[in-house]
Parts: sequence; C-alpha cells; structure tokens
Amino acid sequence: MGMCEKAPSQFEAAPRNGMKEALGGDRDRQIIVIKVGTSSLLRPELESLNLGNLARLCETVKSLHALGHHVIVVSSGAVGVGCQRLGLAHRPSCSAKKQALAAIGQVHLMRHYEDLLASLNVRCAQVLLTLDNLANRAQYLNARNTFQELLSYGVVPIVNENDTVAYQEPRFGDNDTLSAQVATLVQADWLFLLTDVDCLYTANPKDDPDAQPIYEVHDMGALRADTSTRGTQWGTGGMATKLTAGRIATAAGCTMVICSSTNPEVVARVLGGEQRLGTKFFPVAHALRGRYRWILSVPVRGQLWLDAGAVKAVSSKVKRASLFAAGITKVEGRFNPQDAVSLCDEAGVEFARGLVNFSADEVRELRRMAKEKKQAVDKALGFNVQEEVVHRSFLSLLVGQAGDADETEDDPEHAPVAAPGAEAGAAADALARAALS
Repeated sequence: MGMCEKAPSQFEAAPRNGMKEALGGDRDRQIIVIKVGTSSLLRPELESLNLGNLARLCETVKSLHALGHHVIVVSSGAVGVGCQRLGLAHRPSCSAKKQALAAIGQVHLMRHYEDLLASLNVRCAQVLLTLDNLANRAQYLNARNTFQELLSYGVVPIVNENDTVAYQEPRFGDNDTLSAQVATLVQADWLFLLTDVDCLYTANPKDDPDAQPIYEVHDMGALRADTSTRGTQWGTGGMATKLTAGRIATAAGCTMVICSSTNPEVVARVLGGEQRLGTKFFPVAHALRGRYRWILSVPVRGQLWLDAGAVKAVSSKVKRASLFAAGITKVEGRFNPQDAVSLCDEAGVEFARGLVNFSADEVRELRRMAKEKKQAVDKALGFNVQEEVVHRSFLSLLVGQAGDADETEDDPEHAPVAAPGAEAGAAADALARAALS
C-alpha cells in the first residue's frame, strides 16, 4: 500500500497478490523471520546485555541482506533488560511492573540494535504489536502493509510485543508465538527460532542420556518429543511454545528451524542447504491462505475436544465437514460467538482452530442435549441443534491437509455462514466479507 492510499476497513478484502509478489516476485529473495529469545540476549548473571550474541545476530542480518533476502527480527528481552537497568535480581510477577520494565528496557535494547546495524550500513525500524492488532482484520491488513513498505525500503523491522499497553489477557505471552504470527502475516519462507538449545530432542538431554536429537519434522501431528523445558526466569518461552509456533508457521507454508543462538550464522548455512544444524519443520503441502491464514492470528478463547469421528470429518481431505455439537466431548474456556477456539483431538492435541457460532455455555448445553430429541433442543434453546458450532468456512487445520478444503470456500460468493439468530448471523456474514485475501 502506497503512502497516499487509504487504509483498509474492517470489511475490506485484502489484495490477492502475496507479499513476495508485491516485493518484486523474485523467488531467490526469501522472506526470513528470525526470533531471538531473552536468554540469548542477556548474560546468565544478568550483568549486561550479551553484546557478542547481539553483534553476531546483526552480522547475520547483514549477510542475509547482502544475499538479497528480506529479514525481520522478533526480539525478546525488553523486560529482562529493564530489570538489568534497574538492578533487579528477579523478574517481577506483577503485570504493571513488567509493563513498566518493558518500557525501560525496550528503548535500551533498540538503541543497541540501531547502533550495531547502522555500523553495518543496515537500517532498522521498531514495530510493537499486540494480539488485538492481528485479531482485528483491518489492523491485520494495516500491519501487513506496513511490513511490506518497510521491506520494500530495505529496512529490517525489529518486532516485539507491546507489553506496555497489552492486557494480561489476551496477549501473545511469548515471542515464539509472536514470531509465528509475524511469519504468517508476511507470508515468510523461513522462521528461525534462535534459542539456548541446538535442536529438539526425544527427551530432555539434561535428564535422559539416551535422548536423541530430532533433525527433521515432516508431520507435526505425529511428532513425539520432549517439551518439558521451560522458559528461564527472564523469559517466558519453552519447548512447548516453540512447537505451537511450529504448528502455526508450517500450516501457513513457512519452514521453521530451531537452532542455537550461539552461532546465528547457521541461518545462512541452513539456507545454503546444510543439514543437521538444528530441527527443521517442513511446511504442509498446501498452505493456508486468505481468511484461513488470518484465523491463526485471532486470539484463542477456549478449547473444544472432539471424538475420533468428528476429528476425521472436519479434517477430511475429500470434503471437509463443519463441526456439530454431537462430535464435541469437552468444552473448556469462556468464549462468545465469533471468538476463536482450539480444536483438539481425543489426546488433547490441537489440530485446528475455528471461529465459533455459539458461546461456551451454549455449546455446553448443545453438547448435553445433542442426543435428545431435536424438538426439545429447539424449544429449550431457540435454535437448531443441526446448526454448526464451527462452520467449515471458518476452520483452519494446523496439521495434515491444511490447505485441502474446497477451493471455492475462499470465494465470497461461495462462503456459507451459519450462526444462531439474526445478530450473530449478520456478524458472521460481515466477517465472511471481510476475511478474504
């Protein structure tokens, strides 16, 4: 979007061309998102920033720029740096204190990014996001347009969550998830998570001497790995959040790599084809697009657990079905119509996300009464038990055949919407018009 063009409204469709096409369409010029965690930016004793790691990261960005790639850095560390600046020995638990520390630390962190990148003749920009920015369709499109303009100028966006204004709920909570959302937003080719471990393991190598490294993951649904490693006292991420990031990124067609932050130059080596430099997560065969991609950015308000039959039906490669109450075995969380929920299999593993047509209480009541006579449900609730809890047009798979739904579903003329009542129906119809790209 040019500087003189109007901003998109909440109900305006996004342009059909992709980010890479808008940036020139050269397939050799990759869009690369690099996430670096707090533990990689601070010294263990918290005396100061780890300027050596930060300098190596900036040199890697420079080398990728020299190869013609577009680079975005998602940087943690604002709260940790704020603690360091004030001489605090521990990260506080109070949200207000953390938000204040983020404001203190962010400016100091950005000063170092600016100085180091400027010394390498690379320009950077600060981009602070909240989850609500990406959940709102109009703000989502504005954010994408801003990233597109920055990359077209050859500028490196340095991204962090806007902790100072973000509510405690909803928020990204960790920059692994934020980096996956950014990669999805900009249609990135690669997402690199630089961390204090060199790859994913079958078990925690600190506890199990038989733990084996996992170098390639082709199917997130079949992955069996240890996720017990938690974030440090200065960071909020852990291996579980990285796997969540992997499900989001790979569903959107992005290759994700977990590798060591000690040697960020491995990013260029991975791009050059070297193997076993970390854990490589391969994207699904058919990436999500349009509203299906955007749904991944809507904050999750709850979880629906499905039985095996429902999982199979909504995941069908031949003809994907909508989700009905009869296939739901458990409802968790508090959500309203048009909120996003996680769809989980019988083991509790998230495999899809969708926008619900009913509130959590209504879904619980529908589930309870699903086996009773249809007339009883109509009389008690005032709507039809056969109406979809999640319509297939607003359901995005994270694993398996993520992009194999009926292609006409991304066409506004072929995007049916089911919602209870006139008000909810109108909201869903507006969402259908808005959420196409």
